[in-house]
Amino acid sequence: MIYGGKSFVSSLPAFSNDAKRLLICSGNTVSVFSTSTGMQITELEGHRALVTSVVVVPSSSKLLCYCWTSSLDGTIRYWDFAVPELMKTVDIRLPVFSMVIPKFPSKQEDEGGKPSNLFAYISVEDTARPEFITCSPSGEFFGIRIKRSLYIWKVPAEESERALVRKMKLHHTKNFTTFAFHPNHNVVATGDASGRICVWRGFGARSFFKGNDKENAKIMKSEDKRAGVKEDDDVESCSTWHWHSSEVKFLAFSTDGAYLYSGGNEGVLVLWQLDTGKRKFLPRIGSPLLHFVHSCDPTLSVLPCSFPDMWNGLSSGFTFDHSAGLVALPTNNYRIQFYSLLDDTEITEVVVSFVALSHDGSLMSTVETRLAEDGVGGLVCLKFWEAETQKKDYKLSTIVYEPHRDAAVSAVVFHPRRKMAVSSSYGGDFKIWVQSNTTQSKGGVDSCSGWVCHSVGSYKGKSMTAATFSADGSVLAIAAETVITLWDPNRNYLVSVVGETYTPIVNLTFVGNSEYIVSTSQGSRPQLSLWGLSKLSRTWSYAILVEAVACMEDDPFFAVLAVFPDSSVLTESHRSSISPGDGMILLFDINSPVPVGTWLVRKAKGGGLSFLQQSQMSSLKNNPSGSPSALLAYVDRDHEYVVFDPLSKEQHEPSLNHKKGAVDFEESGQHGYASIYGELPIFDPKKTTQATISLSERPWETIFNGPSHTLPPLTKLCSAFLESLLEKRTAAIG
Repeated sequence: MIYGGKSFVSSLPAFSNDAKRLLICSGNTVSVFSTSTGMQITELEGHRALVTSVVVVPSSSKLLCYCWTSSLDGTIRYWDFAVPELMKTVDIRLPVFSMVIPKFPSKQEDEGGKPSNLFAYISVEDTARPEFITCSPSGEFFGIRIKRSLYIWKVPAEESERALVRKMKLHHTKNFTTFAFHPNHNVVATGDASGRICVWRGFGARSFFKGNDKENAKIMKSEDKRAGVKEDDDVESCSTWHWHSSEVKFLAFSTDGAYLYSGGNEGVLVLWQLDTGKRKFLPRIGSPLLHFVHSCDPTLSVLPCSFPDMWNGLSSGFTFDHSAGLVALPTNNYRIQFYSLLDDTEITEVVVSFVALSHDGSLMSTVETRLAEDGVGGLVCLKFWEAETQKKDYKLSTIVYEPHRDAAVSAVVFHPRRKMAVSSSYGGDFKIWVQSNTTQSKGGVDSCSGWVCHSVGSYKGKSMTAATFSADGSVLAIAAETVITLWDPNRNYLVSVVGETYTPIVNLTFVGNSEYIVSTSQGSRPQLSLWGLSKLSRTWSYAILVEAVACMEDDPFFAVLAVFPDSSVLTESHRSSISPGDGMILLFDINSPVPVGTWLVRKAKGGGLSFLQQSQMSSLKNNPSGSPSALLAYVDRDHEYVVFDPLSKEQHEPSLNHKKGAVDFEESGQHGYASIYGELPIFDPKKTTQATISLSERPWETIFNGPSHTLPPLTKLCSAFLESLLEKRTAAIG
């Protein structure tokens, strides 16, 4: 098996005390980088799930390098990151979503470095939506945001005060997205979903005042006018600034408190002067900004960006180059990252949105969508690219603006043997694109004149939701909402229509060289179906939610990534091993509806699957059994992946966590119906039960009960039914 991939920045980073090291939460580990060279020095390995917080222990001695980390595995760990060495583990037994340590003792033990009388506030993931905790630099306050409310607590100064909780609440008209405390004064800055920044000054004068009720009443009477304050919020004034066009991702005060930093999806760092509200900009950073962290060195700060971050595009956010073992990941900064699954390294980047690749990886098509603002300014752009083998890069060939008028593109697929592509749209049509013949320029170099539309097709005005070619390219299958239409791509005429599903089809794939098509639909009634073209009917189907489908090229096997929704009917054994939202990889043979193999996986929602060609099998290291017949690559939503042989006879270990702790990959040990719907109750033919029959007080209600082959003839039933309605009375003898 081959493991790799991770989310590079999963939480707020932290500087060491001497600012020579930068600690970044990277998936299940904490990566330690040198700030002078930018190279990774070491890793803190030990957590079994995503690391959510890292807090460096302050020290006057620059030789001491200690930190606390929290994780979704339910543990808090204490490290010496200079060695590195794990020194202590605290088991919370609940996933820790966020952690802050407001105050550290003034004296630390130089030898052991273990602090005494230390406490932390944590947010555990035992609710539907745990909240992120933010602490003030002075350690005096901490708070959380819940929709349009901001809750602030005062940290007790003494041990005896911990039982006394003092809290205040601030209100807003929009949902809060981030907030930050001033380092010296009772000032808090908040950002909302519309891009506005509010600076609340003098908070907590009443809530945290230590006087009696009479003194608090005097403070309230003295507050005649409070600028910008709504309702009865405990603040002196509130100023509102607005520059960001979308939600504010982060806010951070400068160390002296004179300036405020803000950032968002625009990729621009904004510097606000706190007293005047004037601003300066650091533009063209290139990616949406996530965090801003200061260091003790005034010339050094860190600004993590959201790269790579997945878009919801074609192929569940991924597309694969089967011949080279590459995966293309759409990112939030309008780029496509090409990543080698076999070498665990990045190959190249292309500045686009989301992508589809040809079978051999020589052609690429991208669709860029600019959302409309107030119904104006929306644009859909279809681009075709050609690979440059020497540079391992792609060159833009053709740009098509509004390929399907104002409708969004639902799918783009390439012909397996020709330079032909098909794009389908939700507007009710699909277009077949072909590359025009190459021409020879005066310099003797061949140049391509680009891609042109060859033909247009539609079916009863229905939305075209998915598309795929057969292995030889002779059949084009287009999903028209709930039906599958079959077309001749060369002459563009409708050949036949296959079946119907309950909800619109979102994915179509031919299984290798066979006549079978796999379709998946989502919505209220999700369905996985296998269709046979010889009989133009459904072979079998399962009522499961499928995120991705992958098919072998030469063998009659295909794999699906199934996602368990919250309402899935699971057995007790399943519930103990997986949580709602987890998924399962099922390997099928087209000749049988019983899965050949099943594997439980984590983070399935937003994941992808692909089979790699046999030419890439030699890249496997330490493979005693030689080259496998096929490799299956699974990439989860956090861009962590595993590559394995699904047809291997060797049983996989129950838990295969590599050193990075990336993918929780487990073979379920169940097959067929049980692997999807759970175990059926065991039936013992020797054990018979007698049905208890009791006479009813109303015989007309039960006279027709029972199997049809055991009921008496209809003529007798009618007379018996009428007699049952008559009231029986005893004759009076007088």
